[in-house]
Amino acid sequence: MDDRMPTDNAATVIIGQRVRGGSEREFESWQRDMNSEAAKYPGFIGAEINPPTALQPDWIVIYRFDSVAHVQAWINSSTRQTWLEKGKPFVVGPGTQQVVGGGARATDPLVTVVVTHRVSKENVQDFLAWQDRLNAAESSFEGFRGSELFRPVEGVQDEWTALYRYETADDLDRWLVSSERKRLLAEGEKFSEFHSRTIDNSFGSWFAFDEKGSGAPPPSDTKTSIAVWVGLYPTVVLLTLLLWPLKLPIWLGMLVGNLMSSFVMSFVTMPYYVNPLLKHWLRPPPNAPAAKTNWRGLGIVVAVMAFWVVVFYLATKVFWHIGG
Repeated sequence: MDDRMPTDNAATVIIGQRVRGGSEREFESWQRDMNSEAAKYPGFIGAEINPPTALQPDWIVIYRFDSVAHVQAWINSSTRQTWLEKGKPFVVGPGTQQVVGGGARATDPLVTVVVTHRVSKENVQDFLAWQDRLNAAESSFEGFRGSELFRPVEGVQDEWTALYRYETADDLDRWLVSSERKRLLAEGEKFSEFHSRTIDNSFGSWFAFDEKGSGAPPPSDTKTSIAVWVGLYPTVVLLTLLLWPLKLPIWLGMLVGNLMSSFVMSFVTMPYYVNPLLKHWLRPPPNAPAAKTNWRGLGIVVAVMAFWVVVFYLATKVFWHIGG
């Protein structure tokens, strides 16, 4: 068995869709309504809509379910077929679709390439050996962050799906135009019939995934705003105190401070402080009472913010007398 193949039971659907010019707003509204319908189906974990970027000309929609069986139930449902009919005026041609079963999704903001291959049964072993050679060659390139290979999903799709992740688009381009890749594509000529799509940012954000890396519905806008506030307040005050001895003018101090706080929030405050502190409030267990969870979460927020207020009051008024 390929040791790069994921082993958990979750399943992800990646759909690429070209949208008719001038219909972007209607498409997004329609897609959000259809995602709401998908949320009513058993096993639904979450859904995302990603607009086009410089790397991806199509709109990318991602569904995540807890099993391939539940994915299949949604894909083949009459509800989805009805909504697809409603959305025809907003799209250009049929969309492309890949289903991958298993595997934890990356939480880093990477660039991901999704490649699908149709492989006959007698060529599977040759295909796996060729994929291993591709992976070995890629791993020597700067910015390569790993790959995953997914078998066909019976009853859903016949293709093999490979995901390749890179740090940046420039890192990806170096691999795509390299002589090593051209040589390996020539070696795998019988597998040269493939479909490739590049997806920017690998669907990552501060709140897109749970602590185990699995897909999870994002918290509400209200919870998200409060969670960012919990992280932003100590981050900004601590950085202000750090920069205070430099006596920078306000325009320069804000410029430098905002840059530093952006990095600290993304790489330290949110993943190591806010998300662990508020994880049961941001993403409560499925059977947890909503009222109890919300009161407990708000209690933690109030206690933590009161703590920081006292700490910074003592630091700036009692011990060092900083500020007005």
